[in-house]
Amino acid sequence: MPVPWFLLSLALGRSPMVLSLEKLMGPQDTARCSPGLSCHLWDGDVLCLPGSIVSAPGPVLVPTRLQTELVLRCHQETDCDLCVRVSIHLAVHGHWEEPKDEDRSGRAADLELEEPRNAFLQAQVVLSFQAYPTARCVLLEVQVPAALVQPGQSVGSVVFDCFEAALGAEVRLWSYTQPRYQKELNLTQQLPDCKGLEVQDSIQSCWALPWLSVSADGDDVHLVLDVSEEQHFGLSLYWNQVQGPTKPLWHSNLTGPRNITLNHTDLFPCLCIQVWPLEPDSVRTSLCPFKEDPRAHRNLWRAARLRLLSPQGWQLNAPCLLLAEATLCWQAPGGGPCLSLVPPLSRENVTVNVSSWEKLQLQECLWADSLGALKDDMLLLETRGPQNNRSLCALEPSGCTPLLSQASTRAARLGEQLLQDLQSGQCLQLWEDDLRALWACPMDKYVHQRWALVWLACLLLASALFLLFLVKRNQVKAVARGRATLLVYSAEDSGFERLVGALASALCQLPLRVAVDLWSRRELSAQGPLAWFHAQRRQTLQEGGVVVLLFSPGAVALCHEWLQDGASASAPHGPHDAFAASLSCVLPDFLQGRAPGRYVGAYFEGLLHSEAVPALFRSVPVFSLPSQLPDFLRTLQGPGTLRPGRLGERAKRVSRALQPALDSCFSLPGIPGIPGIPRTARGLAREAGATAR
Repeated sequence: MPVPWFLLSLALGRSPMVLSLEKLMGPQDTARCSPGLSCHLWDGDVLCLPGSIVSAPGPVLVPTRLQTELVLRCHQETDCDLCVRVSIHLAVHGHWEEPKDEDRSGRAADLELEEPRNAFLQAQVVLSFQAYPTARCVLLEVQVPAALVQPGQSVGSVVFDCFEAALGAEVRLWSYTQPRYQKELNLTQQLPDCKGLEVQDSIQSCWALPWLSVSADGDDVHLVLDVSEEQHFGLSLYWNQVQGPTKPLWHSNLTGPRNITLNHTDLFPCLCIQVWPLEPDSVRTSLCPFKEDPRAHRNLWRAARLRLLSPQGWQLNAPCLLLAEATLCWQAPGGGPCLSLVPPLSRENVTVNVSSWEKLQLQECLWADSLGALKDDMLLLETRGPQNNRSLCALEPSGCTPLLSQASTRAARLGEQLLQDLQSGQCLQLWEDDLRALWACPMDKYVHQRWALVWLACLLLASALFLLFLVKRNQVKAVARGRATLLVYSAEDSGFERLVGALASALCQLPLRVAVDLWSRRELSAQGPLAWFHAQRRQTLQEGGVVVLLFSPGAVALCHEWLQDGASASAPHGPHDAFAASLSCVLPDFLQGRAPGRYVGAYFEGLLHSEAVPALFRSVPVFSLPSQLPDFLRTLQGPGTLRPGRLGERAKRVSRALQPALDSCFSLPGIPGIPGIPRTARGLAREAGATAR
């Protein structure tokens, strides 16, 4: 199994290897020199006053290089602090002054020259240290025999032990002489934290530090915090940006131990992790483990956004630092490579808020942010020559086409119009320098002229189709949804209600949209029979449906009462008797001749004779069921909706659905037969089937 690429670097922290540090016992600062030099450390700190640079009177010692090393200053074996050891490398600056008078000779002159060469060269070297919140300056006196002095060459070094500093702190060092003969040396260094040092047993602030390791599992990254149970610690994820303050992306106070999963899409090169125990003045450990992760760099480029600030300015926004070089290019609408138009923009014109891990290219179309939505514009490239001569060509997939040419391209056909648009100020200038300029000319009006007749023809065709749709809409809607049908009957007994329910269920399968009070008892009780029937009748007739009056001996008797006594019979005979309530709405339609086409009558053979139906209701078709089922169904569904063969099949289906209810109804006691009419349901079904055939 391959080892995750970043596991080693995270386990070791910032340094390429875990450092085992030398221990210095005692709190005293010391200084030592390389062989040939003598040095002395002044007691206590001095003021940091570099002063101005002065000219050297002759050879002088000056610091040339600073070098640091981390050590531990310990009060006890397990009570140590991190300390910075500084080595200052020295060299000779300047020359001995030789006599200029060639006539001088003799022993006196030799003695004068020999005296300085037998002396010592001495320097006072200041070493300044800053690490928030500490600032110190120490003074070192260094001597070197003049016989060892070679101008411009190193004479050795002096080592100072040491400046105490906090783990993970940034330290700054300066070194110069008093007086100062050259610009001071400086060095800035980021110290490692507990993670990068072998100090777990020596520095007490590292004892309670949460230790963090990272592993990979497919596309996910797992942060594993090795923390004792019930230990509280803080965890923060942030982007380590050079400019501006650090802004946490996610922060939480947690209790150990804890595993946290990051998705690979959340990785960026500057994504860092900081963890610390929730204690006063605790040490914080920071890791930035994804600096070399290819996935993190891919995410960075995907998250980068490029936009136009001005005709010659751009802005690149990205979560992390990026070094970018922008160039203006163009791309054909169908895709393909982006062809450079002008030299790369100078860095003064590129605003970047975020070093590049690999040389990649971020390509952004101009129209995306600078000009709004994608437009069908024509790019014109203007080339300027001597004596104010200029030429114009249009950028097309085939190349840059001169405007006034005989080519068979769109730019050549519209060359004169595009030239007029440019001269009249209708084109937008995107780029300009001493030799070239780039323009974007809108093509909307030319596209509209070309397609105006086509759009008009399409509009007329669409209007005709819409009118045809409106004509056929009602027919299609009726066929798709089925015709509305309202069944009205008198509640004789439970057997008759089951027969009506079987008929309503069979009609729903045709399909018809059937309404019957059997299925609306709750609404019927809440509204009352009269209001319920009135609302159902109005809705059914408004939708082009039909009201079916199912006659039975009880219904016929109610009709005779109404016709003889009028309003005195208007009270319903039961709480759910919609038939008695319906007569107040139905009879006026029949008396005034509005019933045909809106009402249909029906009765069941064996329960009622055809002559028993009141004459007033014979102004509409009255069907005997089930023998006249085909005609009954044809009337309900409307003419021309079904072929005769399919109508017969549906009649048989309805007849079979009615058979159990008919058998049950005729087998009930108290239902007398009518002479000459079959009493069995099977006989009725056979008659309905014969009629359908």
